[in-house]
Amino acid sequence: MQGKELPGRSAGKEVYVGIDVCKDRLDVYLHPVGRKFQVANTDVGLKKLKRQFEGHDVALVVIEATAKYHRLTQRMLHAAGFRVAVINPLRSRLFAQASGQLAKTDPIDARMLALYGEALSPKATAPVPEIVEELQEIVRTRQEATADLTALKNRRTASMVSCVRRELGRLIKNLQAHIERLEVEIGRRIKSDPLLERRYQILVSIPGIGPIAAAVLLVGMSELGSCSGKAAALLAGLAPIACDSGARDGKRHIKGGRGFVRNVLYMAGVAAARCNPDLKAFYQRLSATYPPKYVLTAVMRKLVVLANTLLKEDRLWQPVHS
Repeated sequence: MQGKELPGRSAGKEVYVGIDVCKDRLDVYLHPVGRKFQVANTDVGLKKLKRQFEGHDVALVVIEATAKYHRLTQRMLHAAGFRVAVINPLRSRLFAQASGQLAKTDPIDARMLALYGEALSPKATAPVPEIVEELQEIVRTRQEATADLTALKNRRTASMVSCVRRELGRLIKNLQAHIERLEVEIGRRIKSDPLLERRYQILVSIPGIGPIAAAVLLVGMSELGSCSGKAAALLAGLAPIACDSGARDGKRHIKGGRGFVRNVLYMAGVAAARCNPDLKAFYQRLSATYPPKYVLTAVMRKLVVLANTLLKEDRLWQPVHS
């Protein structure tokens, strides 16, 4: 039956809360109470939401990651002492489909998030510091501007009309100035925070990781230094995923992860294969056996694991002397 209720393991005791977040409002569902309601996605609305939790033993609150609309909810509930898990929207949708729930509305999504929390117990995460959230937005804006700059340059190269080339040239200059201002602001904000500045210095000490790659790793993988090397590679989408069945040993491929971080690591990997003595030797050794794309992916994975180790040990990169 579509949308069949999953069996609860703590009915009448613990309550799991699913919150579907949009710009203006929050759709809320309490499981196994079966209660649903809406509040505004504002400070006032969230205060009302916390009052609605009174009298319930809230085990976990589950919300989907959005670009920024979930941040206030996560921050205020975490500050109030609630455990909040932020999950990938794709996972919650696949969970709903696997549960037989094909329809999709905001109230249905809120209910499925509550059931997801009870069934899978996702890990609660603390919100990142506000300075990191702001840096994330600035860094992503710079990445988007860089992509626009490349597109404009390609259009100017392909154009056969002189006036069009002149206009595109003006746009390119304006966009370059825009990117430069963003880079200055990124550097200023990193230097304003001693912890971020220290992590940044550790990252840029690694040959191959430049200022922009370091900034992306700072804000795009804030878990670095607090997780295992395998987890770091998986977060970046650089861990080979098994695909075996029966007697068949399938090929391992990278999958998932944070694409915008992986894109920056690609250029960092190219640079590291040329200027990082350890990774250069590693690249040359593997190149004798594997295709270039596989080898470069391995170098990128090594970079992430190395960055994670150095941040965990709070030390700068040093060359290995034989």
